[in-house]
Amino acid sequence: MIRTLLIPLAIVVVFIFGAGVLMATAPTLQPSSRVPVPISVRVQEVQPQTVRLKVHSQGSVQPATESQLIPEVSGRIEWISPNLVVGGYFKAGDTLARIDTADYESARSRTQAATVRAEAELQHAQYEYERQKSLSARNLTSRSQLENALRALRVAEAALRESRAGLAQAREDLSRTELKAPFSGLVRQESVDVGQFVSRGAAIATLYASDSVEVRLPIADRQLAFLKLPPTMRGELPENMQPQVQLSALYAGQALTWNGRIVRTEAEIDISSRMVQLVARVDTSDSAAPLSVGLFVDAAIEGLDAQNIIVLPRSALRNNNQVMVVDQENRLRYRDIEPLRLYQDDVLVQSGLAAGERVCISPIQTPIDGMIVHPVVETGNAT
Repeated sequence: MIRTLLIPLAIVVVFIFGAGVLMATAPTLQPSSRVPVPISVRVQEVQPQTVRLKVHSQGSVQPATESQLIPEVSGRIEWISPNLVVGGYFKAGDTLARIDTADYESARSRTQAATVRAEAELQHAQYEYERQKSLSARNLTSRSQLENALRALRVAEAALRESRAGLAQAREDLSRTELKAPFSGLVRQESVDVGQFVSRGAAIATLYASDSVEVRLPIADRQLAFLKLPPTMRGELPENMQPQVQLSALYAGQALTWNGRIVRTEAEIDISSRMVQLVARVDTSDSAAPLSVGLFVDAAIEGLDAQNIIVLPRSALRNNNQVMVVDQENRLRYRDIEPLRLYQDDVLVQSGLAAGERVCISPIQTPIDGMIVHPVVETGNAT
């Protein structure tokens, strides 16, 4: 009986003792706060600089000088130059076509004969007038006979002048039977062939000069503020006010560039696009690569020199024209800025930042003003 009671009691005492030992030797938990790990962000130390602004546009190449080949006399075409074809090249003064000269040679011969006859009539009138004048001095003729001789002399002089003018016109018409190129260039269009009768004043070809070309470049009015152009300037620009422009195009698998100048602005604003048209002119006489008419080109127009400008990548720009600056305690702070313009992948800032400040250029999904970051300075700044 006693044995039955002692064994369970001993077991209970052992368990109680073991529980007391475990509770006495249990470790004490100390409460602690979790320290957040700052995220790493890329920062750019800003430095003000002078930036040459550029304005970009596009346009098609057009001839600077274009005219129609118009015969000044009528007749049958008896010869055409091999260069009088679409795309044919010619030099200034080259004969492009010739009109049959038979009728004009006959007209020249007739006016030459009329001139010789008028000269003879004038000589006779002069002799008769001198004779009547001599007789009148000796009172051997009447005054009316002297006046008739003077009238005949003046008529003969007028007839000679008329004959000489007709002869000059006949010679001019004969020379106009050769249609010559007014400048060096290319044939854009032609509509004549040998044996065809052409009329005076009817165009037979369209020519354009190859020494210079023009490109009409549409520019938004707000972009004009970045160019060296007075806002009220219209028409041809003075040479010292002509901005430089670089044209580029991909032609025949090659990237080609040409340099030119903005020579004038068109007075009207395009109604549909609200654009101002600037005209760039390129001298192609010394160009290594030809600038073909009709080629579509990109244009970069040099503008003003902006002072104290800070260039940042677009990734640094936050909503409502703000950026995030990393202060001396490595905390992010929102900063309002005044951008000058957005250009390609950059934003040009004209105020709101000081030299040496660090601007966060890393994209952060949920930035919080005052959060601690680990700044990593970018070695290459966007320009």
